[in-house]
Amino acid sequence: MGGAGTLASERVFVTGGSGFLGGALVKRLVDEGRHVLALARSVEAVGILEAAGAEPVRGGLESSSTLLAAMRGCGTVFHVAGVNATCLRDPSEMLHANIDGVAAVIRAAASAGVGRVVHTSSAATIGEPEGVVAREDTSHRGWFLSDYERSKFLGERRALDLGKTLGIDVVSVNPSSVQGPGRVEGSARLLIDLVNGKLPVLVDTHLSIVDIDDCTQAHLLAETHGVAGQRYLVSGATLRTPEAVQLLRDACGSPKRARYAPRSVITLAGAFGGVLTWLSHRDIPLCSEATRVLLHGHRYDGSLAERELGLTYSPVVETVRRTLAWYAEQGLAPALLEPAVDEETPDAGPEGEGAAVPAPEERPRRRMWRRRGGAARPRRPGRHPR
Repeated sequence: MGGAGTLASERVFVTGGSGFLGGALVKRLVDEGRHVLALARSVEAVGILEAAGAEPVRGGLESSSTLLAAMRGCGTVFHVAGVNATCLRDPSEMLHANIDGVAAVIRAAASAGVGRVVHTSSAATIGEPEGVVAREDTSHRGWFLSDYERSKFLGERRALDLGKTLGIDVVSVNPSSVQGPGRVEGSARLLIDLVNGKLPVLVDTHLSIVDIDDCTQAHLLAETHGVAGQRYLVSGATLRTPEAVQLLRDACGSPKRARYAPRSVITLAGAFGGVLTWLSHRDIPLCSEATRVLLHGHRYDGSLAERELGLTYSPVVETVRRTLAWYAEQGLAPALLEPAVDEETPDAGPEGEGAAVPAPEERPRRRMWRRRGGAARPRRPGRHPR
């Protein structure tokens, strides 16, 4: 089994290529001029992959013969496919996809003579105790917050163990919450509801995020620089809920008001949601495991990926503004705020060294902000960025 310094493969196979992260990865691979074969479970997925410039391979993770045939001649497999859900009455399908599906991919890759598998895991597999800033070597707490966390933990373990047994390089990429333009489901839906004033209460917790572009780059770097058998946390920023709310206000002026619910109330709400799920025989996105994850919060240290892979993280402010700008273009969120252009250009510094910047006490206290395409208006305390 090899270490770091593997050459990028001209022919690659991707699972999950029609999804948010997988789609971004397929686009990058195609842009690099690689021949991308991508698994497609549906006719819709075939259309998405063809539009992206990939060669669709119709089938699913349960078809070992399809996987084997598609992987022959490929130097790298990117296994991105997986199920991410909570509050399922029956999690068996998710467990099968996230555990048995991983094993099927690794076995097929080994049989096909693939050099390396880059496995998309999750930062949740670390299983850090509450309040701990998690790293790749953090000891697991010994129990799982959710069925999803359990499935990704067992899937990652299966992937790395099979890699050793079958003699194939497996590198695990463990992203925190992946955010960016193009995502509208999962945690992104909460973000959209928040800036539109549709979330009545919030929870003061910790959340870690990574930009979609950074996560995509991490997968490419794992192919060429990752150490076989290693897992790499990929997380660009950790924020408390009030910090995240302020970033949104600075970007688009919303939410104007944030109310925080006591933790005990959130726990009771999760229990009540579980009862509703049982009574209604429907999957309701509020249950005890969802509130456990929310109240636990997550703080991740993504610095190993910087040191070993050479990954550079985007500033979280840029991620937020790019994401909100895309939401606004889709009609899903308010337009961004931006500072009004100054009417007077500051005098240049001595000998052309640049514009002179007033000392802090000389800067005007009254600032003008405007929405893109709108007229300037005075800032009102508490309503726009501080």
